[in-house]
Amino acid sequence: MSTEDRYTLLADIGGTNTRVALALGKKMLPASIKRFSNSGRASLEEILADYIAAENVHDLAGACVAAAGPVRDDVASMTNLSWVIEAQNIARVTGAEQVFVLNDLQAQGHALGHLAADALRLLVPGQPARADAARLVVGVGTGFNAAPVHEGPGGRVVPPSEAGHTTLPCQSDEDFALKRYLEAKHDFASVEHVVSGRGLERLYAYMAGQDEATVPGIEILSAISRGDATARAAGQMFVQTLGRVVGDLALTHLPFGGIYLIGGAARGVVPWLEEFGFRAAMHAKGRFSDFLRAFPIYVIEDDYAALHGCAAFCQSRIAAQ
Repeated sequence: MSTEDRYTLLADIGGTNTRVALALGKKMLPASIKRFSNSGRASLEEILADYIAAENVHDLAGACVAAAGPVRDDVASMTNLSWVIEAQNIARVTGAEQVFVLNDLQAQGHALGHLAADALRLLVPGQPARADAARLVVGVGTGFNAAPVHEGPGGRVVPPSEAGHTTLPCQSDEDFALKRYLEAKHDFASVEHVVSGRGLERLYAYMAGQDEATVPGIEILSAISRGDATARAAGQMFVQTLGRVVGDLALTHLPFGGIYLIGGAARGVVPWLEEFGFRAAMHAKGRFSDFLRAFPIYVIEDDYAALHGCAAFCQSRIAAQ
């Protein structure tokens, strides 16, 4: 493929898999998407080198990678993977003229407005809002994070955060018992220890009286569907904790333009959000309970949203040069 200095390379690096694609302008090219397992890979550069060789990619205008971990000065440290991603190394491997490194939730924030209409499903209605109202993207996958989305005179701004590593909210005796269980294993009980794919597995182990999580999340979701009591108890605690956390984030960022859930674990529990009390837990904020009803909640059902966001962000930055 002759990329003729018009195409950009995109990568979305999660804790388990990496997705790589090409974009022309702000349009991500679905036919170019390749998924790679991170297991057994020493670095992102190794994956990108394989992709470039297989696709015969060269002479790229830019590259943008979204990483599930904190990013500072174009360097990303993966939270659930022992990789460090540096823009200069991506430039060396890809030959891209400009390279950008984002947190994965930043990329998903930049994807809003660039997704197909059927990629968004309304879960909880809210109130009408202005087109430039703030929005909030909440990622629940291997880990947890959130990012506000703001429209400004200079374009869209999506600040990075590490919301998954804030303190786990506790209200009931059961919450505090779980907190002590997690602290015994991790020294600190964070939101991500519960509200993530691995968190659901921990909750199931806790409810089953097991010391270690051994049952995969996909099996727990299947067990919930079958009516398994332990799985349902774990699912209910997961959903209610998610609701409390989303409510706290909503009060922090005031996303009148909507809250957007994304990630495999988020999509996995969608069928039980109402039954297990997500909305009630989110709105349980005392005299601000009614206020929280203003924010509509959607689920993003496009597994490649971060790639769309990388394409939009990369092109906007290149155009601004």
